[in-house]
Amino acid sequence: MTAPAEAGLLDRDAAHLWHPYGAAGARQLYAVRGARGVHLDLEGPGGERHRAIDAMASWWSVVHGHGHPALVEALTRQAAAFPHVMFGGLTHAPAVDLAERLVAHTPAALEHVFLADSGSVSVEVALKLALQYQATRGRPSRRRFLTVRGGYHGDTAAPMGVCDPVDGMHAAFTSLVARHLFLPRPPAARWVPEGVAAAPMAPDAAPAGHWEANDAALAAWEDEARAFTAAHADEIAGVILEPVLQGAGGMRVYDPRCLTVLRELCDEHGLLLIADEIATGFGRTGRWLACEGAGVAPDVLCLGKALTGGTMTGAAMLCTAEVAETVSRRERGMPGALLHGPTFMGNPLMCAVASASLDLLTDPRDGWAAQVPRVEAGLRAGLAAAADLPAVTDVRVLGAVGVVELDRTVDVEPVTRAAVARGAWVRPFRRLVYVMPPYVSTDDDVATICAAVTGAVEEVCA
Repeated sequence: MTAPAEAGLLDRDAAHLWHPYGAAGARQLYAVRGARGVHLDLEGPGGERHRAIDAMASWWSVVHGHGHPALVEALTRQAAAFPHVMFGGLTHAPAVDLAERLVAHTPAALEHVFLADSGSVSVEVALKLALQYQATRGRPSRRRFLTVRGGYHGDTAAPMGVCDPVDGMHAAFTSLVARHLFLPRPPAARWVPEGVAAAPMAPDAAPAGHWEANDAALAAWEDEARAFTAAHADEIAGVILEPVLQGAGGMRVYDPRCLTVLRELCDEHGLLLIADEIATGFGRTGRWLACEGAGVAPDVLCLGKALTGGTMTGAAMLCTAEVAETVSRRERGMPGALLHGPTFMGNPLMCAVASASLDLLTDPRDGWAAQVPRVEAGLRAGLAAAADLPAVTDVRVLGAVGVVELDRTVDVEPVTRAAVARGAWVRPFRRLVYVMPPYVSTDDDVATICAAVTGAVEEVCA
């Protein structure tokens, strides 16, 4: 049934639209009437207006804030030239420029770039690539993937299969997805910064600090990982995981030495290591890529979210020359081509905006390396008070990520409304009230976010 013409936007939305992980007809909390910089102009069900900081960076993507002039200019300039052309048999400067930038700013061995529609699609492509790679190498039985519990890699069919089978939000689709192999969750760890936490870093420098981790837990996990991988190596095409920080699986930080173990196992058994850095890449965890924290380079890398600064959907998969050359060979009945080709692959608008976003991120004076340490210091100082609240079991910060974990499932609507009333938009899930602010957030913005989260938890979860 269509909502009456005089109905508010939230009523009209409920009449027709389906939202992420929601029921048909479910009412949303607010309508967005504008977005500029770090702020959202929200309208509530009674027409009341709120100006709130987008503490989620709109699901971790709007790192430069909304409507950044450089991104808007890149978009409009390319739109005036040509908004879209097919990528089969054709190329264009925006795609070539973006590929060159990505190769220049990722591990040296990653030389080939596949431009995808979204993060989930980039994972889909990576998994297909690994299967084709193993088949071309004469290992067609290697058709499963090894990963860890607690992971999340997207909502399309193949990525669902490598998400946590119980907590990965896809348990309803067991008859649709392939059955893969899961190691236990990697042991937790905590990053402890040293020196002046808010000091800008050189773009290629490592942050000062150390990891607090449980060596005994790591040793036990490593023993199990080595034995399990050896037992199943002949059926595994590759290993996929989110480096250091598991996102939608629980915002959980783990020991980076687990990556080192898995890199060694991949080398030992001829497996491809796939790093899903869609959420963690481009400085979010305090390093340009989270896998740098373990000194590990993957064979395949998936990027998204901040790639376009949240201006539009877009992602990329990169792989080594050895992987690309293997898949490109016509051997053992294989086609000699990567079998994927989205209609909007290499969209010129996306490519132009992504290049502009990368230019902002890598600016030596005001890029991520200057912004993220300052945001991290603000989150550590501002969320510390939340640790004293009775309902809070843990507060953790890594880079521009702040997490408040409760002893109960979050009552999402009242916590969200209480935070918005204090000036910050958040979207809690499970037992977590977490934030991933835009990198351009000022110190005052970060303080407002922290006060809103702490105040909302104290008000609702007392």
